Amino acid sequence: MNPNTPCPCSQHTYSINTLTRSYADCCQPLHQSFQTGQQFATTAEQLMRSRYSAFVLQNIDYIVATTLPSQQPLLDKSAIKTWAKQTDWAGLEIVHHNPKIGKRHAQVEFKAYFTTAEGLQCHHELSTFVKIKVKSGDKIAEGKALEKWFFVDPTVNLSISQKQPCICGSGEKFKRCCGQFL
Repeated sequence: MNPNTPCPCSQHTYSINTLTRSYADCCQPLHQSFQTGQQFATTAEQLMRSRYSAFVLQNIDYIVATTLPSQQPLLDKSAIKTWAKQTDWAGLEIVHHNPKIGKRHAQVEFKAYFTTAEGLQCHHELSTFVKIKVKSGDKIAEGKALEKWFFVDPTVNLSISQKQPCICGSGEKFKRCCGQFL
C-alpha cells in the first residue's frame, strides 16, 4: 500500500468532511513494529484499528503477532488469509472503547463493514484485549519487559480449566483473568 494513501482504519472521520490520516501516519508504523520493535499500540482501540487495517491489507503475520502469544500457534493462518482476501472491506466504525476493565483488560466494540453480492454487510463485535509484559531483546527495551496490548481470540479452542494459570501469563487463575471474557 502506498504510505500516503488514507489509512484503512479511517482514524479520523468527522460528520461533514471525511478526513483521514495517511497509512504512514497511522497504522503502518504499528504493522512494522512486530518486526522492528520501534512502536506498539498504546491503547486497545489503536490495536483494534491496526488489526482491521491488517485484515484489509492481508497482513496475516501482523494479525497473528497481535493475538495473545499463547493462542498464536492455534490460529489457522490459511483460513485467516482466505477470509481477508475474499472480503471486500468497506469501512470501520468504533462504537465504544472501554479502556480499563479490571487490572489489564480493555474492550472495543466495533462494526466492520464489507460488501457482498447482497450489498453492504456489517460484522459487529465486542473484542477483548489484554496488556501483558513481554520480554524483548530489541534496542528500545534493552532486554527489559515491555507491556504490549494483545487481542484475546474467543474463537481459539483452548483446553484449559478455570483453575489453571491464565493464558496471558498474569499469574492469576484463568477464571479471574482472561477466562471471564472468553
